Amino acid sequence: MRILAVSDVEAKYYYDYYRPGRLDEFDLILSCGDLRKNYLEFLATLSHCPLLYVRGNHDERFAQDPPGGCICVEDQIYVHGGIRILGLGGSYRYRDGANLYTERQMAARVRRLRYQLWKHKGFDILLTHAPARHINDFDSLSHRGFECFGELLEKYAPKYFVHGHIHTNYGTKVPQWTERGPTTIVNACDHYVFDY
Repeated sequence: MRILAVSDVEAKYYYDYYRPGRLDEFDLILSCGDLRKNYLEFLATLSHCPLLYVRGNHDERFAQDPPGGCICVEDQIYVHGGIRILGLGGSYRYRDGANLYTERQMAARVRRLRYQLWKHKGFDILLTHAPARHINDFDSLSHRGFECFGELLEKYAPKYFVHGHIHTNYGTKVPQWTERGPTTIVNACDHYVFDY
């Protein structure tokens, strides 16, 4: 299965410079948040495959006006083609607002998924907006990752962890992918293509 992951920055190759058929190779699109509604709807319409998304810290409007043709996978395990995808959007709380969580609040969201995790015997892809703590995150509150994401990786060893929020132009030491044990960690800022 060929997957296109997107987040935070619109991928010009698939939007501004789009050519007919450019999205045909994908079987699934994963959005990690902070992208415009129109952009997501464009990708969902022209790709002819499902677009799953979680909300980013700037996606407050999606609660009342979600992107058409897209599937929100917040707080659930969504199965597509036999692949189990666990969605947890939002970022670390650095101000008041929706989609911003303390470590304790995010850990409570994870605990509420216990039955789904048991029922599905884990998950294959962790889809989030924020990174895990100490894996490609920063110390500032606005770009800190969640410790409970690292715990999920250790306990369930998914094949992929796909996140956004950490823009690749923040510095030369921001990798687009890295590995931790059996898990490949993908920073989907702009876009990233991988095969499952």
